[in-house]
This record gives sequence, C-alpha cells and structure tokens, in this order.
Amino acid sequence: MKRVVVTGLGAITPIGNTLTAYLEGLQKGISGSNLITQFDASLFKTHFACEVKDFNVEDFIDRREARRLDRFTQFAMVTTAEALQHSGLDLDAVDKHRVGVIWASGIGGLHTLEKEIEDHITGSGVPKHNPFLIPKMISDIAAGQISIQYGFMGINYATVSACASSSHALMNAFDYIRMGRADIIVSGGSEATITKTAVGGFNSMKALSERNDDYASASRPFDKDRDGFVLGEGAGALILEEYEHARKRGATIYAEVVGAAATADAYHITAPHPEGLGVIRVMNQALEDAGMKPDEIDYINVHGTSTPLGDIAELKAIREVFGTHAYALNISSTKSMTGHLLGAAGAIEAIASIMAMQHSFVPPTINHFTDDPDIDPKLNLTFNKSQQRQVNAAMSNTFGFGGHNASIVFRKM
Repeated sequence: MKRVVVTGLGAITPIGNTLTAYLEGLQKGISGSNLITQFDASLFKTHFACEVKDFNVEDFIDRREARRLDRFTQFAMVTTAEALQHSGLDLDAVDKHRVGVIWASGIGGLHTLEKEIEDHITGSGVPKHNPFLIPKMISDIAAGQISIQYGFMGINYATVSACASSSHALMNAFDYIRMGRADIIVSGGSEATITKTAVGGFNSMKALSERNDDYASASRPFDKDRDGFVLGEGAGALILEEYEHARKRGATIYAEVVGAAATADAYHITAPHPEGLGVIRVMNQALEDAGMKPDEIDYINVHGTSTPLGDIAELKAIREVFGTHAYALNISSTKSMTGHLLGAAGAIEAIASIMAMQHSFVPPTINHFTDDPDIDPKLNLTFNKSQQRQVNAAMSNTFGFGGHNASIVFRKM
C-alpha cells in the first residue's frame, strides 16, 4: 500500500470564506448562526441557520457561467481553486489521467430544484423548465464540473450518504491512491440547503433547534438543553496525493491520512443506535486500518450535532473504544460554530482536524451553559474556548441518516 498525504486545503464556511478565515474562526470560537437571509423564514419553526456570509460568486466565476451552477457547485469550484493554489501543484506538469475527483453532497442542487418547482406552480401551467435544471441539480455535477474545469481525466464520481457523504469521499480517495490507481485526487464536499424545503422538512421531523430567541448559541452539543442541530452550508476541499509524488515535487505536507472505516448501524432511518454499536465498530476499524492504538489519538472531532440522542450515543462509543484514554483525549464538536453542513460536514471537519495538528490547538465546543447529568464529567469536551495542545494524531467522525458511519484518522508528519 502506498502512503497518502494531504497537500492542499480550501474552505468556505459560515465562520470564514477562506482557509485562513476558517482557521481564525475555529481558534476564536465564533458562532456562525444568524437569522436566515435567503428567504423569509418567519412562518417556520426555525428562523435561523449558519449561512455563508458575504459570498459573491462573481468575484470568482464569470457571471454567465455562475448562473449555470447551483450554489453547492459554486462552493465546490471556489474551494477547489483555493485548495489547488494552496497545494502548489503545477497543473501543466501533472499527468491528468492520474488525477481524479471524488466529491460529495448529501442533497445536491436543492436551491435549483425548489425554484424550478415554484416557478412552474406560479406560472401559466404550461411545462417550461430551465435547460440547466437537471445538470444544476444532480449531486454528481460538482465532481464533473471540477474535472472539466481542470481537465482531470482520472477517477470521477460523487458519494452520497447523507451527513457522512464527504467523509466517504475522502475515504474512497484515500483507498484509490494507496492502491496505486491515482496520484492525486481532489476530494471533499459541498452543500447549500438553506431553503424552505430543507428547513421545513427538518422542522417537521423535530431535527432542528427552535431557539429563535437565542439563535447565536443555538448549536449546543453536549449541553443539557440542546434541542437539535443548526443547518449550515459551505464546502471543504482537500488535495490528497501519493506521498512519493508529493515528496518529489517538494510539496508542503499538511497531514498523512493513515486509516479510515465505514459501518452501518442497521437500526433506524434517523436515530443512532442507543449504545453506539456501529460507531464503536467504525472507530475500532479505523484505528486498525491505521495500525494505531487508541492511546495514540490526541483529538477527536466528533459528529456532535447537538441532538439529544446522538451526542450521548457517540460519547458512549468513545468511552468503549478508548477506555481510560478517553479522559486524556480532547474531544470537540466544531458544529457548535459552523452548524451542520450535512454532506459537507466531513470535509470541513477533516480540515479542522488537520489545522489542529498544524497549529497545536483544539477548536472548542462553544455554547456550553449547563452540564448534562447523562454525560461523563471527566471527558474533556473542550467547552467554550480553544485549548493549546500538541496534536500528533486526530480522528474525525461523521454519521448520516440511514445509519451510515464514517471515521478517518490523520497523523502529523
């Protein structure tokens, strides 16, 4: 098996529209939650979300071309451009048949689909649709657009597994490179689902926080009074590269991907297994794949969505897998700051884990006010402020509706 490293990063998040701004937001513990501006949410149970702010796509993409892209694909294109620049790759010097794209989105072009349906209903009744409806909406189109933009002719597809989607994309990219089937893969995920359909749908299933009177602190992982997640949007891009290929070109290496695993709960369409059995297995398998012992992990960026059941189940699983070392770990949920980016969550949280290693700090779980008696108080959940720590190895967990579990292990080089 070949070694796989991360040589470039790009991010658009509710707490920063570039990698540098995202890092600063993580270090300062900023909340990205605010009242929704993309539509009138006053009739919904939830009036707020973690939107990307001050994003003008025409600063990055020609206006005519941008109109042919859903917002989730716009995010993908912009973060990929940043990650490629960050990587220092000479695109004229690489074998583009050996460069692939594996990109994720849990839902895809929901903005486009919703607008087209509304236009049809309010129109004359004669079927008339935008010719770009389908290519703007489908979840795989971001991967296709990235490959077309840069001429990458290697492996190319999308992964869709709800909130585990971009972790699965990274895992697949890791596997293809270590098996020798690609030299470089652009991987990550993007999501743009702050729409009436998404907010209404998640509201109806009681998944979203309804803390309209205190929206800035509504995402409260592990807090006794947590009442659901806060919807987010954005993207994260990572350049995964075969180690020798990166070394020969003198690339800066930000982390090594050393292990990954995927399991299923086979339990419920939305609720986690109450004992975290699928999560226990996925973390154990990721450690085994990495050839590492539990006590070699310094930090876990947890799924931690701020839901009553999910937060408890994940911490039970961590105590089971890590034993007494669970109390020496730093654990945090960066969703307390960014909200839940659904299919893009794994990508931006992998980036947060890598930045923790690069800058020797643990991003916080903000918005903690009241201890939950059902949570072990000896666990270090990094409440409210970032903590300085040498992080040599980090684990990133993401779980999706349908019982999909993913865990990735990164190591500092």
